[in-house]
This record gives sequence, C-alpha cells and structure tokens, in this order.
Amino acid sequence: MKQKAQIMDGAALSRALMRISHEITEKNRGVDNVVLLGILRRGEPIARRIRDNILKIEDTEVPCGSLDISFYRDDLTLLADNPRVGQTRLPFDVNDRDVVLVDDVLYTGRTARAAIEAVFRCGRPRTIQLAELVDRGHRELPIRADYVGKNIPTSRSELIEVRLPEYDGETGVYLMERDT
Repeated sequence: MKQKAQIMDGAALSRALMRISHEITEKNRGVDNVVLLGILRRGEPIARRIRDNILKIEDTEVPCGSLDISFYRDDLTLLADNPRVGQTRLPFDVNDRDVVLVDDVLYTGRTARAAIEAVFRCGRPRTIQLAELVDRGHRELPIRADYVGKNIPTSRSELIEVRLPEYDGETGVYLMERDT
C-alpha cells in the first residue's frame, strides 16, 4: 500500500475526539447513564481518550470497556483463515444504559452491526449510539454514526489508516492507495 496523504495529525485527531466527547455529553444531557465500549482494536484506545476528555468536561468518569466482535461478523471467513480474537472487557452492566460504541473507521457498516449484536448478547441497553473517528462512506448496511470526527470520502481502491501509539508508535490518519 502506498500513502497518498496525511488527513489528520495528532493535534487534529485530539480536537476531533474532544468535539465527539462534547457531543456525547450534550446529546445525553450529561453522562450519568453513559458507558463507552471500544471495538477492538483501535476503538479501545479511542474510547479511553473520549473517557478522559469527558472526565475533563464533566468531572465524571464514564465506565469504559472493550468489545471483541470477531464471532459476530458475517464476513469472518473473508477476513482471515484464523481470525485474531481479542478479549471483551465489560466491567459494567449494559442493561438500561446508553451504550456508545466507539471505533476508528466506519466503512460498510458490518463492524457496527456485529458490535450491536454483541452488545445485545450482554443485555438490553436503553440506547446504542455509534462514535467513529472517520466515516469514509461506502455503506452496505443502513448504519450511520451519531458522532463523527471527520468525513473523508474515498474510492473503493483507497483505505483509511488510523495510527495510534498503542499499536503503531505514532498518531495520525492517512489516506492509502491499494497496490494495483
């Protein structure tokens, strides 16, 4: 893959997550009933950043966990012969809560659909909301994010790569071109 452009640097990414954090607080009229669930992999550290931002805004720590959706995907066999399975960390009850699913890139909507199914296996939340750092378009399912850091229209030959220090040693969002 070839890097075409840097879309967001670390500062822009931080601003986008701060804006999402404010929007979550405003839409839910506070955060008393809100829980954050980061979709593994990159959704987990993004959810933690949103949690930290909300702590600064509201002086309240929002419960934060992680969700492995591997076995809920309808395209599991297309992704890998031996998919990497992470561990769901759900240190709170989702029943009657406002669950905010957090992920890095919204593309076809299949990851979000799988995450919704995984949440319902854990309980019955009052609402499920979706926060995405980047929405790149090309939806295959009727899914839309409630909170979006940046909309980046792409072609199908392009990819969005979110780099975070936890996995990549740097912070940024890049537009990549598939090798032809």
